[in-house]
Amino acid sequence: MAHLGDCLLSIKPQEKSEGLQLNFQQNVDDAMTVLPKLATGLDGNVLFTGVSDSEYTPECSVFDLLGIPLYHGWLVDPQSPEAVSAVGKLSYNQLVEKIITCKHSSDTNLVTEGLLQTTAAQLTDHGLCELTTAAKEDKLSVFFRNNHFSTMTKHKGHLYLLVTDQGFLQEERVVWESLHNVDGDSCSCDSDFHLSHSLGKGPGAEGGSGSPEKQQQVDQDYMIALSLQQQPSRGTLGLSDLELAQQLQQEVYQQHQAAQPASARALSPQGRGASFGRPAAECWQRPKQESACVLL
Repeated sequence: MAHLGDCLLSIKPQEKSEGLQLNFQQNVDDAMTVLPKLATGLDGNVLFTGVSDSEYTPECSVFDLLGIPLYHGWLVDPQSPEAVSAVGKLSYNQLVEKIITCKHSSDTNLVTEGLLQTTAAQLTDHGLCELTTAAKEDKLSVFFRNNHFSTMTKHKGHLYLLVTDQGFLQEERVVWESLHNVDGDSCSCDSDFHLSHSLGKGPGAEGGSGSPEKQQQVDQDYMIALSLQQQPSRGTLGLSDLELAQQLQQEVYQQHQAAQPASARALSPQGRGASFGRPAAECWQRPKQESACVLL
């Protein structure tokens, strides 16, 4: 907390005009006032129009002055015109007030009430997509959800949240958790964003074997598979989930074959299927050494 205070006090205004300097000083004063609240948490009043949109409050000045992006993923799906019309540019607090008012009148306004009920996780599929686009590669930001602030980064196109749960204090290989769906299922990763096996069971959970490059490829293939799981049942090219999984499996197999010596390719088994759709909460199992394909 003291370090953050020093950072705020060391910031100099970029503009020379007296009016802007006074405004800057007011923002610094507001930030210093709310700074102690960071120890217990801040309340945010999000807008449903964008991942960076929220009602400006003195609490927001801390993030603005320090240049830290503050994101959320609670957006209205633009393909639902009724919800878009009902919510408009209302903030969360205004929307709650609207629902309470409607409950005491003849207009029940089921659209807005249903929206809050169906998005109780404060993250939507549309919001997650927009969040992935807005976040900068390998840059730190803050993700706001359910009145909780998480450190977030994007690595190789995938979002990760810093693990701060007390239960993982002694698990050195659990540093990040993936953010790839709205249901809360996540994968634990180490500091290099490789899937962590320290909590797993079986031979694949004890570290396994293989080069770091191979492990990185396995992890990346798995994250791609998770992303495919979140896509609609029919993609833009008219492919089903199963067809997409088979296509991905074939590409991985071809890359694996190309990377092997000719003698090894001649002995490689072919025609093995892929198991697709493993729940993200389960542990990732390393492929056996004699297998020429990667199981997703």
